[in-house]
Amino acid sequence: MSRLLEQYNNEIKQDLKTKLGLQNIFEVPKLLKIILNMGIGEGKDDSKLIDKAIEDLSLIAGQKAIKTKSKKAISGFKIREGMPLGAKVTLRNKMMYEFLDRLVNIAIPRIRDFRGLNSKSFDGKGNFSMGIKEHVIFPEINFDKVEKTRGIDITICTSATNNNEALELLKSFNMPFKNNQIN
Repeated sequence: MSRLLEQYNNEIKQDLKTKLGLQNIFEVPKLLKIILNMGIGEGKDDSKLIDKAIEDLSLIAGQKAIKTKSKKAISGFKIREGMPLGAKVTLRNKMMYEFLDRLVNIAIPRIRDFRGLNSKSFDGKGNFSMGIKEHVIFPEINFDKVEKTRGIDITICTSATNNNEALELLKSFNMPFKNNQIN
């Protein structure tokens, strides 16, 4: 069992129940999934860039990433329908907790000029999104073999009904937020 999952079941769940004033242990918010997305705009011209992005994202996530394709044609960007434009992977269960552990304890401290995550990046329904400018902060990526650094969008989906519950859940996993209030 993952270290964070064990910590959630043994400590965090009970602490959140008392902190949020919930009646039932099953009302306590939990993580549902983590989605990693890497958009490659130049991939429309060179398919090798998409393949390299899939390879990197698969290394970071620990499971195979898939190609994302355009849904419709946009002539201004010279994009046709069905053209590969990026890569994504959805993590659940054990892989999700292991990724979150690596994100919080290894990757985020390696971000240059990091001052904390923005606590206003919630969507109103308890889901948190963040962007990372350089994918080389993850230890699985060999910096010498990287041709170009790429950004990653990370979305953490929770079962929380509002942003405050989701913020408390993520703070209990030691996510470093700079503001403690959600406006």
